[in-house]
Amino acid sequence: MAGHSKWATTKHKKAAIDAKRGKLFAKLVKNVEVAARTGGGDPEGNPTLYDAIQKAKKNSVPNDNIDRAVKRGSGAEGGGAEYHTIMYEGYAPGGVAVLIECLTDNRNRAAAEVRTALTRNGGQLADPGSVSYMFSRKGVVVVPKTDGLAEDDVLMAVLDAGAEEVHDQGETFEVHSEATDLVAVRTALQDAGHDYDSAEASFIPSVEVPLDEDGARKVFRLLDALEDSDDVQNVWSNCDVPDEVLEKLDA
Repeated sequence: MAGHSKWATTKHKKAAIDAKRGKLFAKLVKNVEVAARTGGGDPEGNPTLYDAIQKAKKNSVPNDNIDRAVKRGSGAEGGGAEYHTIMYEGYAPGGVAVLIECLTDNRNRAAAEVRTALTRNGGQLADPGSVSYMFSRKGVVVVPKTDGLAEDDVLMAVLDAGAEEVHDQGETFEVHSEATDLVAVRTALQDAGHDYDSAEASFIPSVEVPLDEDGARKVFRLLDALEDSDDVQNVWSNCDVPDEVLEKLDA
């Protein structure tokens, strides 16, 4: 029975990972389609589309799916939906602030799903402006730590392009800049021969809320519920979870 139970658990985990992967693919493809609709279908002349395609490729989205999304977005192929970007603000347990970016073709459905995910997991919707002031819109480029790449190497490559700071995140470096300098920073990295995992505008919290194991578990449950929605594209929070707490949760 133990073997069967272990197999069932493994199978369940694999199904959950596959489902998350499927949802991630769908969100990345949607991102590509919207970028193509907003700025045209040529990645060379549309940096937002270029970065959306790169992110999709880095996450192993098949090229056919990416190409079709570009065609739908640019109008070269029918079937594209009219997506709207909507920002919601809320609180997770422990007073953690949450920003939720939806990309949806149905505003009512998106609002209902966000409200349900929050209230079922100990959170609540907040009035517009009551949470967003705690975050700044920044350009964030994630650079993998390849052999011998040091923080100074990254800093030297991006300093003149408008980068503000480089953070060592363990397995990666994170380069922060003004959102308007994102493309210049990403281009400077490429010119210096450094690979990058993603380049996108993000929201960085100015104040963080430290969490213990119990608090982190509750907040992560809420964040997972939000990201489970097909309409939710990105979720940002100001929770600060120490490495030792993360290790306990992973175990």
